Amino acid sequence: MLVASLLLILVAVVLLVVGLTGGSSMLLAASIAASLLAAVALVVGARQAAATRAAAARVDPDTSGDRPPAGRVPWDAAEPPAGPDIPAQRVSSTIGADDPGWRQPPGSPAAGADPPADAAGETATPLDEPPALRVSPADAALVAELDAEVQVVDGRPRYHLSDCPHLYGRGAEPLPVAEAVRLGFTPCARCAPDDALLADARLL
Repeated sequence: MLVASLLLILVAVVLLVVGLTGGSSMLLAASIAASLLAAVALVVGARQAAATRAAAARVDPDTSGDRPPAGRVPWDAAEPPAGPDIPAQRVSSTIGADDPGWRQPPGSPAAGADPPADAAGETATPLDEPPALRVSPADAALVAELDAEVQVVDGRPRYHLSDCPHLYGRGAEPLPVAEAVRLGFTPCARCAPDDALLADARLL
């Protein structure tokens, strides 16, 4: 219809020019009629184009909600893929205690137990570290309730008596044995602090 309206406008212009030139009223009337027809064709063509655009823009209501706007990424696609669950590491709090908080043996083994022999990296027991003293669970529970002081070395898993030969040349710090056990230190087999502490406790 738009093409037809353009052709009618062209015809009306030609008839108008010829009618004015020749003084023919019939040609002038034909020019007016062609102009009116061109206007009608233009209006009809504009409505048809608007209806076509509306039909093309109409989408299925079942799928319109699933399509994100152009140029935007859905919120769930922007999230990184979920990885495997990583358990949180729990560390005993030292807030409010006399302990400065740095005393922690490598690997934090459980009280009264040896650290894993196949541990690698920084959690492995140093090669020059004496073995842990084997203590029965009952004796370990008694030691964990004593207030006597033992000696610990930063980064070492054992606690010792003050006269232990292993402490020679190392910066040892005093620590209550109950706190040393709670922090994961284990008794040295060379100086046997648990045997000495239990013997002193029984004398009392």
